[in-house]
Amino acid sequence: MSQAQPQARRIVDIALDEESVARRSAEVEHERAVALFDLLEDNDFALVGGEKGPYRLRIGIFEQRLVFDVRNGEDGKLRDIVLSLTPFRKVVKDYFLICESYYAAIKKLGPSQIEALDMGRRGLHNEGSELLRERLAGKIEVDHDTARRLFTLICALHIKS
Repeated sequence: MSQAQPQARRIVDIALDEESVARRSAEVEHERAVALFDLLEDNDFALVGGEKGPYRLRIGIFEQRLVFDVRNGEDGKLRDIVLSLTPFRKVVKDYFLICESYYAAIKKLGPSQIEALDMGRRGLHNEGSELLRERLAGKIEVDHDTARRLFTLICALHIKS
């Protein structure tokens, strides 16, 4: 991020539609909280061909669609970005299955098994974040780390739909 325009490509506030949020295990809820915190601490986000930031972002599900409600720093509506949930279903399902295995393994398996599950978990997380970047192409630009954190948040929303 450029020092000259530090706010031009930043999310400064983010909220999830609480009606869309699925309640999961304590571990998954912790991941969601960490993703929210980390996203606000460090992100690279910009509307393509649109107003520069800072941005306020609301993420939710409406009529089986993922909605990014993008607003300016004063909370004025800039644009809704609407994506189909269908392309995300398999990777999110697989991600949660491996997460459940990983959290169970932490309690009873040795380091090598835990490491193998963690590598699989990170791989699926990367796959989901790349899918998100592809689906947002031409609408929103995000870097790899921002996409990973947004994917974590989408997982919290997606499962309930």
